[in-house]
Amino acid sequence: MIYAFDGCELDLDRYELRCDGAVRPVEPQVFDVLALLVRERARVVPKGELLDAVWGDRFVSESALTSRIKAARRAVGDDGRTQRLIRTVHGRGYQFVGTTEVRPGDGAAVTPGAGPPVAPPQEIRFCTAGDGVRLAYATSGSGPPLVKVANWLSHLDYDWESPVWRHWLVELARRFTLVRYDERGCGLSDWDVARFCFDDWVDDLETVVDALGLERFPLLGLSQGGPVAIAYAVRHPERVSHLVLLGSFAQGRRKRGSSAELELTEARIDIVRWGWGRPDPTYRQVFVSRFLPEGTQEEWRAFDELQRRSTSPENAWRFLDEFADIDVSDLARQVTVPTLIVGARREPDNVFEQSRVLAGLIPGSRLVALDSANHLLPERDPAWSRFLAELDAFVLGEEGGA
Repeated sequence: MIYAFDGCELDLDRYELRCDGAVRPVEPQVFDVLALLVRERARVVPKGELLDAVWGDRFVSESALTSRIKAARRAVGDDGRTQRLIRTVHGRGYQFVGTTEVRPGDGAAVTPGAGPPVAPPQEIRFCTAGDGVRLAYATSGSGPPLVKVANWLSHLDYDWESPVWRHWLVELARRFTLVRYDERGCGLSDWDVARFCFDDWVDDLETVVDALGLERFPLLGLSQGGPVAIAYAVRHPERVSHLVLLGSFAQGRRKRGSSAELELTEARIDIVRWGWGRPDPTYRQVFVSRFLPEGTQEEWRAFDELQRRSTSPENAWRFLDEFADIDVSDLARQVTVPTLIVGARREPDNVFEQSRVLAGLIPGSRLVALDSANHLLPERDPAWSRFLAELDAFVLGEEGGA
């Protein structure tokens, strides 16, 4: 992405700061400080967050940050007295206050304005599954519907506060009437449930779209939401216009891999069973590191907080135990709707291989490999804009795009 402001361009892809058309050399830490402030310009960024994001686990004094802020101001023609672009909030942190235009790397303007898109309002409602479990679902945005299948831990309300999910929800709601729901056992849906099985998850998706009266719609399945979307598309091909699978799989971890990998799978499930509820985030961060291997310290903390808030330790274990037994290999061969499969090529544990498996199973499907290691695609990841472009072309192409 390129952020343009006051005669300058901050090019995240090329790692360049250009002012009046000329490259202005800056130290890497100065660039990182400036990039974080510009990305998060809608809020004051605390000093601790800046220190964590730029220096990670290394201990540095606050004076190191102060010197980088001074250098960043100097690079963009600002200073500590006027604070035209970088504002100091004493005792708190810093905020970028310049009018900013955001463009993709090819230079085509997409989101002009003084700040990031404002989150649209959402409506949260409830419906009841066949076995009596109350399911929370939400709609936001406008335009044609897009149903996002529930995946590993969500919270309809708190997701909007999370830097892990906020950009997802904002961008999808800009393009569609976004429909999402908390699966049984997490978020605002019932936590105390008797059954946790794959067929229930497919039934729950069916319950939500029936409650909304949707007749035909695209399905977006991330991670284990992908197999649920596949099963629903086979059950109701007349209702699914497009199927989009991101970072998904045909077989759970017990259904694939070597004996050593199976042992590792069982160890991870045990870690959740015995360590999830502890105040120390160490056990939960085993999973954070796999979802966001290139994430910042702030993103790791945010995702850990989301996991902690979204479900109980017992339910987290039940989720993972059931995920490991999923196998939709036979169902995938029966999919008849147009399908786009997207995966991060460098994701840990060779997860991308399962995207290749799905592409080989689903007739006529198309596979897109993203140059990323992240499962959830942070906003600053160049793969995020690539995913949105592929989504637009695939789902909205026939309707003229977004």
